[in-house]
Amino acid sequence: MKTYITSALLASTFLLASCASTGVAGIKRYTSDTCAVTDNKLGSMGDPVTKVYGNQEVKFCCKPCVAKYEKNPEKYAKNIR
Repeated sequence: MKTYITSALLASTFLLASCASTGVAGIKRYTSDTCAVTDNKLGSMGDPVTKVYGNQEVKFCCKPCVAKYEKNPEKYAKNIR
């Protein structure tokens, strides 16, 4: 029984570690603490907005920034980290 529990704990540790860098189901996490559009600190305009485009998570300081990004995502691609 101890071997089973130890194996389960090890497996879950490796699984969680692999998710930390790519996020859920291979989605790349947005690691910056600033908005992809304005470079404002996330949370400075209320709760940040999180969206996923393709396999990339992107965070915004407010809903209007989502609309700006969606109009011209190439313009803001350099801000995604």
